[in-house]
Amino acid sequence: MSTMNAHMNWVSGYVRRGEGRIANTWVLYYSLRELMHRQLIDRAEGERFLKESGLIDFYWEVTFPDDFEMPDEMLVDRIANVQGYVVFVHGWTGNHTIWEDLPGFVCTQNRQLVSIAVDHNGFGGSPFEDVTPSLESCNPPAAMKTLQKWVDLMKFRRQPGMSRLKVINFVGHSMGGAMLFYMDPMQWRYGEVTRTALAPALLLEDENRRLFYTTLGLGIGILQRLPVLEVIERFIKPGMLNTLVVGASDEVKKIHSDQYSDTARGVTGATFMAMGRLNNYEIARDFRLMRVMLGHRDPLVGLVDMMDLLMKLEFPAANLHVVPGTHYMFSIGREDPLNALQHAQNRDMVVEDILQINAEALKMQKTGFIVG
Repeated sequence: MSTMNAHMNWVSGYVRRGEGRIANTWVLYYSLRELMHRQLIDRAEGERFLKESGLIDFYWEVTFPDDFEMPDEMLVDRIANVQGYVVFVHGWTGNHTIWEDLPGFVCTQNRQLVSIAVDHNGFGGSPFEDVTPSLESCNPPAAMKTLQKWVDLMKFRRQPGMSRLKVINFVGHSMGGAMLFYMDPMQWRYGEVTRTALAPALLLEDENRRLFYTTLGLGIGILQRLPVLEVIERFIKPGMLNTLVVGASDEVKKIHSDQYSDTARGVTGATFMAMGRLNNYEIARDFRLMRVMLGHRDPLVGLVDMMDLLMKLEFPAANLHVVPGTHYMFSIGREDPLNALQHAQNRDMVVEDILQINAEALKMQKTGFIVG
């Protein structure tokens, strides 16, 4: 490890490592608690981050391309000496595994990028400390603040004295896509960050779906307090999850079902309610390095109402894709013969968008802000 990359020596503290889903990719798995225990992350800073976020731990997976199994002593430089990072953020009752092959596809098509898929907002390996968190701690704006703090804690951004340019590319789906609208541009340098929101569940203009999310979240919360109603949940759960994962592969459907079962009902209920009751329009209208993709038959994100919201926000038409597909328009399911064809094309388009705006961001950093 070179001294220049000492700020990322935590890379050596992975929980485990293995081969990626795509040929010639490798995966490293991390727990913030484990890194703190091994003194690879300052304990006080780590505890402060977890306390402010209301989390017990924070978990993520790093995917990078290489033609051989790299020795541990080379890992820090390999992960640090890159053009940028692509941070994948899942949605409600998901975890870092819902992305399937996307992280591997992105980094193999640009070997100067590293993909990072996180568990966040109370799901997977990043559980909330409270079994029923407040809506203010688990809504999209709060989740975005947590993610920004984590990026700073792990020092992914270009550090003082470093000449190499770095881009942080956020890719979010559903709830993860909604939170990207609440990124604070004042915390980022010119051309430092991009955003790709897939089926963002931002329901500010959609009263019917707001009511649905709120009611369902309230019902899930009641199940936690009244265990006698668990028998009712057995009938509700399949229909609810089928709506959530329509169009997805069988693998992703199982991930959501298992994650729902493994997560405290207070967390799932509060997170659903937080999306339904969110009325925060404080969204910075800086969309130059942002893309949005919507599925034309998405049962959870209404196309017309979402388009109305984007118009109100003056979102650039050139940065918007409306594609044939459902809520999981990038995952290849089997409900419809056309699903594989359309969703595979959508997935390729997502990869192209990420790579394109990453290149745009690098160009902006190199040229600087031009006035006039």
